[in-house]
Amino acid sequence: MSARIFSTCILAAAFTFSGVVFAGDPALTLSIHDKQFEPKQLALPSGIKLKLVIRNLDGLPAEFESSDLSREVVVPGHGEVTIYVGPLDPGNYQFFNDFNHEMQGTIVAAPAVKKVN
Repeated sequence: MSARIFSTCILAAAFTFSGVVFAGDPALTLSIHDKQFEPKQLALPSGIKLKLVIRNLDGLPAEFESSDLSREVVVPGHGEVTIYVGPLDPGNYQFFNDFNHEMQGTIVAAPAVKKVN
């Protein structure tokens, strides 16, 4: 096996076992508008890793912060950021704007409902 093919195989295995999320994976959007999070309560399935896109529709920057999720990121005015959350255990996870503590929200992680045919 050539060194190039071997390196590619090692890299692929590393991504497989590290839980890396790729572009086609599930995504949710949280907006900041009129100095509020929309929605204030964001539901997502527990047990899977998700991409969370935070869009700031206001002109002022906001800081998405959550001790529960161990995340802290500044979202520029009229900008957006992407973070990854999970896999989460079922439960509630609080978040807030560190620049305006009155802006608060909750992520509710619940087991996915299985469809019965």
